[in-house]
Formats: sequence, structure tokens, C-alpha cells
Amino acid sequence: MVTCCYAMMQMEKAWRRSFPIQKDAAPRFGTMGSSSVARCSGLRPEYKEYGCCSKSSADTSSRAAKHVAPRDCTYGDCQGLWLADELQRLLSMQKKPINGMVLTRGSWTWDIDLPTVYRFRGIMQFCNITRASEIFINEVCGRVVLLSNNSPDLVTTSIEIHPKHPGVKPAPRKDGYWPAYITQAGKATSIEVVLHIHANKSGLLKELQAACVEIEYVSYGPHGCSFDVQHVILPLQYPRVLENNPWQRVGGAGAILPIRTHLLSHLDNPKEVLSTYVLPHIEVGDVIAICETPLAIMQGRFRHPCGIYPSIVARLACRLFHPTSSLATACGMQVLIDISGQLRVLFAVIIAVISRLFGIRGMFYRLAGKQARLIDDVSGTLPPYDKFITLGPVHAQATVDDLKTKTGIK
Repeated sequence: MVTCCYAMMQMEKAWRRSFPIQKDAAPRFGTMGSSSVARCSGLRPEYKEYGCCSKSSADTSSRAAKHVAPRDCTYGDCQGLWLADELQRLLSMQKKPINGMVLTRGSWTWDIDLPTVYRFRGIMQFCNITRASEIFINEVCGRVVLLSNNSPDLVTTSIEIHPKHPGVKPAPRKDGYWPAYITQAGKATSIEVVLHIHANKSGLLKELQAACVEIEYVSYGPHGCSFDVQHVILPLQYPRVLENNPWQRVGGAGAILPIRTHLLSHLDNPKEVLSTYVLPHIEVGDVIAICETPLAIMQGRFRHPCGIYPSIVARLACRLFHPTSSLATACGMQVLIDISGQLRVLFAVIIAVISRLFGIRGMFYRLAGKQARLIDDVSGTLPPYDKFITLGPVHAQATVDDLKTKTGIK
């Protein structure tokens, strides 16, 4: 399961600046999945509304009462502001989508939670990002894959997709047929996706870990006709937030505390995850660390290979890398090209080949951009994200600064 791990290299440096470790102090490290928290004597951080370091046990207990439930990190009201920038985060992964149409993963609610019935509602948006072209949304359909601790054979799923076009209120069709719709340049339209999960007896739904929703659509326009899929990961299991997790000693350097979270998705706000899972464990002097992949997943920075179209440059350049490299596949290389640009990647390849003749290695990663070092190809992380190419996070330092401001860490 993808767990929350608080700090990339940039984040760790920021926390160390905030918590200068004294030479005579024995640091203690606590981790969230892959994250780390360092405890040092003599430190007096303060907290504001969502403080992460406590002055006393009374302060800690009073703050714990205000924490949201773990499930509210994903499906609560706090997701609104986080998802407001989803389209921009999706566009940051691909400079120019081939068909000019982008489908967001959208906001979701868990509105029925019974022993034998779950129901989820999601509002997803088709965005025509072209300047002058009309694009038809010709077909839309969906399917679901369940991840479970046991066999989900006795669990059934169904999906309903209802158009929510602006200014139009079409009568819902019971046959599931999608009437073709024209999206004007620079405009958007929405769909409501309703997911039903039924079990034959109680207890079976508690074994489910996540639902992987795949929305397939056909767009038609000046580019021709293209088939695309958007994937939404909906977590279904949430661990208890334990107050007294055991610290693990690491040699004589200190101790670490791995903190398990639920399966993170694009719906999760890093601040809410931090406040919910980490706050009960934090003490004066702790240093929190977050790994890059969980943060990238919360930013929605993962792409399925079926929506990636490798160019000739990607197909040729990937052959220059070691077979185990995340850039050794055409789709992995194309993801980098979509971010950094084809000319920059081509220039980096040429310089890297010339540099190798003189015994100089690593020039490609220096010239192709930061993401060249951060991309994880298929199977690079845990299910269900093992089927995706996961990019590195963006705005790492800004995220650190924002978390420090909103949690009150000094």
C-alpha cells in the first residue's frame, strides 16, 4: 500500500533548517511510511491551528480532539481547495495533449456506507483546452477493478454515468447510452459518475482495499478520432490512528517511527494527511520526512501507458539506457519529453553520448531536467499504482513552506 512519507531531499533540508540539531543532542527519528521525524533536546517549536509539535500532553490531547477522521482526508469537505488546481496539475504533466481534451479525476463523495452496500459519487470534467477547435465527446463508458484482501467474487459493481452539460438538463437514460456532445474551444462540461458496490453478505466489503475506476471515452475532432482512459483510485480501507506506535531504534543514531496511512490518491490533501496521521505522534524536536512518490500521487502525477503515444525520438532514445532504468521504455521516455520538451531531451541525449566517449557519465540527467531523475516506470511502486508511470512531485519547497505555515511549525 502506498503510505505517506514526509520529505523529499528538499523537504528534509527545510526541516533541518527549522530544527537545527545540537551537537550534544541525540536525535530521534520518526517516519511516516518512508517519512522521518527527528527528536532533539532543547527545541521549542510552537503550533498554531494544526500544530505538529506539542508542548505538553494536555496540548496534545486537546488538539487530537479536533482531528478529522482518516476517511475525511479523502472524501471530506477539505478536498475542495486542494482539487481546485487539479486541471493545472494534470496539464503540468503534458504540455500539449494530442487530442486537446482533458478529463479530470474530479471530486468524489462516499455517500452510502452500509454492511452490504457502498455508493460513491464523483463529478469529473471534460475540458477542451484548444483555442479554436470544437471537440466531440463521442462515447463515454466505465469499468471498475477491485483490490481486496480476499477474493471479491461475491462482490458486484455497477457504474452509472450521467451528463451534466452546462445550461442543458437532458433526461437521464436508463439504458446507459451516451449522446454525443460538442465541447467548444476553451469550454468544459461535466459528468456525474455513480459507483455501486454490493456484497451478498456483511463483512465482505470490509475486505476491500480500493476501487480502481476507469472512465473510457472517445474524442473526435480536427485531430481525428482517439480513445482515452482516465483512472481514479478510490481508497476503501483506513487504518486506525494509533496513539502509541513503537519507535524503532536505528543503531546509536536515534529511532524511527513508520506511520502507516491509507492508500493515498489524488483526493488527499497533504496537510490533512499530516494532521490526521502524524499529529498524535509528534513531540518537541521531531523532524518529519515525506517521500517523493506519495506526494506525487496526492498531486495526481501518474499516467497510464495506454494514454501515452511515444514519438520516434522516445523510441530511439530509450534504447540508450540500462534495461532497469525508468527511461528505458518508450512510454517512460515520452513522459519526460512531454514535460521537458522534445528538443531539450534530444539535446541532452546528444551531449550525453558525446560525454560518454570522454568517460563522463550522468550528463543526460543534468541536462534533461529534474524529472528525469524522479520518474518511476511501470512496476516502480505498489498496487494499484504499479500499472502507472509515476512522475516526481512539483513545487516541493513550496509544499514544505505551506505545510509549515498551516501546521504552525517554527
